[in-house]
Amino acid sequence: MAIKESVRPGGRSARVQEAVHQAVRELRAVKARDELTVPQIAERAGVTPSTIYRRWGNLAELVADVSVERMRPDDDPADTGTLAGDLLAWGQQYLEEMISVPGQRALNDVMASADSERRVRCCRYSESLMETLHERAVARGETPPPVQQLIDGVVAPMTYRLLYDRDSATVDNLQRWIGFTLTPRG
Repeated sequence: MAIKESVRPGGRSARVQEAVHQAVRELRAVKARDELTVPQIAERAGVTPSTIYRRWGNLAELVADVSVERMRPDDDPADTGTLAGDLLAWGQQYLEEMISVPGQRALNDVMASADSERRVRCCRYSESLMETLHERAVARGETPPPVQQLIDGVVAPMTYRLLYDRDSATVDNLQRWIGFTLTPRG
């Protein structure tokens, strides 16, 4: 099962969104976040600043929108042959990316956004990933816990640690969360 795509605008609106997002990504590669301005982004994207303000409201919301898209998975997670292995492979990659300076900035941008829909989109990405891993495990004959239990047991502690205690967002803890989540309860 492929990761579900977020609903995106079509036509000119999609082209504008992609051009503006691309301009933000390019400028962030060469400038510090606090050096970015809406006029710089607009010029690079080939749109007017008013287009950006109409669509995103302000620079912080635009940067948060770009950060959410960065968090959207490009592909299905690796198939290692077991749910535990799939969770570990995905989790290691996610931790590595989100512990990085760009990953931390993306998390902070999303959490600082006044638009709660951006956080909901991140949540939907996680749910879709866990649904993919769950369905894959069932197809292999495993008896996985419910998707919500995967989210509560693996995704939630990772997210919490990445946001509030980055030093404890480790592979060792990830393995512990996976083991606890996959241990049948009696």
